[in-house]
Amino acid sequence: MIQLLVLLVMAAASDAHRQHGGAPSTDGPLTTSPSGTFRGSWMTTRKGQRIEAYRGVRYAEPPVGELRFKPPRLITQYKDVVDATQEGPACPQPVQNDYPVDEDCLRLNVYTHGHKGKLLPVIMYMHAGGFYSVSGRSDVAGPDYLLDRDVVLVTINYRLGSLGFLSTGDKQAPGNNGFKDQVMAMRWIQRNIAAFGGDPNLVTITGYSAGSFSVFLHMVSPMSKGLFHRAISMSGSPVSQIVIPEHQRHLAERQARLLGVSTDSSKAIVDGLKTKTAKELGDSLLGMFEFDYDPVLLWVPVVEKDFGQERFLTMQPLDAIRQGKMHQVPYIISQTKDEFFWKAFNVLRNETLLKTMNEEWYRIAPISFYLSPNTARHAADRLKEAYLGGKELVNDTKTADGLGKLYSDAIIGFGVHRLVNLMARYSPKPVYYYKFSYIGDQSHYVDPDTKKPVGAAHHDDLIYLFGVTASFSLIAPSDSEDSKLVDKMTAIWYNFARYGDPNPKGDTPEISALSWPVIKPDSRKYLRIEKDFSVHANLFEDRFKVWEELYPLPN
Repeated sequence: MIQLLVLLVMAAASDAHRQHGGAPSTDGPLTTSPSGTFRGSWMTTRKGQRIEAYRGVRYAEPPVGELRFKPPRLITQYKDVVDATQEGPACPQPVQNDYPVDEDCLRLNVYTHGHKGKLLPVIMYMHAGGFYSVSGRSDVAGPDYLLDRDVVLVTINYRLGSLGFLSTGDKQAPGNNGFKDQVMAMRWIQRNIAAFGGDPNLVTITGYSAGSFSVFLHMVSPMSKGLFHRAISMSGSPVSQIVIPEHQRHLAERQARLLGVSTDSSKAIVDGLKTKTAKELGDSLLGMFEFDYDPVLLWVPVVEKDFGQERFLTMQPLDAIRQGKMHQVPYIISQTKDEFFWKAFNVLRNETLLKTMNEEWYRIAPISFYLSPNTARHAADRLKEAYLGGKELVNDTKTADGLGKLYSDAIIGFGVHRLVNLMARYSPKPVYYYKFSYIGDQSHYVDPDTKKPVGAAHHDDLIYLFGVTASFSLIAPSDSEDSKLVDKMTAIWYNFARYGDPNPKGDTPEISALSWPVIKPDSRKYLRIEKDFSVHANLFEDRFKVWEELYPLPN
């Protein structure tokens, strides 16, 4: 079974209205915006507030037929009343248990308190999933917790895998369509959200992992200018040891070969893939990996060449930061304490994978840890020495710790470290940094014997911000530490969405003791989120020294 990134979707089909009180009602709320009229349904937050939910709303034309592999087309007018009472499908990807997926997936969900006189801050969430899995549906990004605050929440789908990120490096498929989908959703928000009680001039874009990559890319994309006002990137960075390419033709060709399509030309690839069903494309994901489920990141953004199209990304994100070519907004950046530590267990507990990684270290390390081809052998040696003492992998605690840290730093940690420190230096707006270290009753990785969480894994902070009912039970209001953390996490987001500052206000007593400083180049402080919050400095910098040496910033 595909690992953590896909488990959110593969867990168990659980339509959100099943979690929130049965089938949709015909007497749901009605909202009229400049684009049309929407009929929603009622939901209830964890503290019992009744809220309006408008789900499965198409924000762009269905990307099917001749629109497959094309940039999205924003819907500006709906002819009929939009039935927004039920979830829309996730975008095509491997699923279990008849989980609903469909190519007609450019949908968003709006959760609101309705009109309360004053327009409320808007939080837009872009989901995780490696750009090939998960969705914005309410069973993986539900409003249960955040809507106990006075905010409007919008969660979105964007095209995944080859359907969203096919890039041949020419006019046939310039790339980045999944990111352009996100831009269309942001434009939809600007046009319509005031009718739902949201303030279009107070939009916070947020995202996790692949969604975190996306958030920062919007900060440097010319397409996203003026569409948001604060940003939160959780556990993901497009600035790392990886240099953003101009195309990913090798993935286009791999996708074509998997489905028996000619690779003679870009046109042959695109035309051939258009003859395949969306299910065939989605279900072919397993064939895209090279070693077990590595590399975790397959499709990445590309710096688009100019073929007359509206370009999402026109320069390297690193260059944009250093040249000050960013949309200047307050910014929160984070990583978890243990991130992808569990991937070490996948290797060490599997005799075949363990033997392969040991015997073919110089082939596997560049795949699993994103090492540049021109320095891969040297980097593989240095990293093996730094994290594993230069020793062969064995299935013991010490090796698991070292290999787990190597996976975590290669996939997430070093990139986040590089991004936050660059932003501390170059951003004129405040930048806040946190490490999520809390280990609660639920986690995206549990020990297979004890069934208990043993680390603060990738995605775990989402458990305290959203209802993730496809995988976890909701955290009821109580005196439990998990419940207290929900209140603290949502308070941080609420304050940041309102003021661009996560620190306490009079109406957020849950975090009254919080004093979270801005990170500075000469004062690299971060907030450690555990049972109690505390401020520390120089997060994991001892581990990141080897990465800085291997991948120094260009002059």
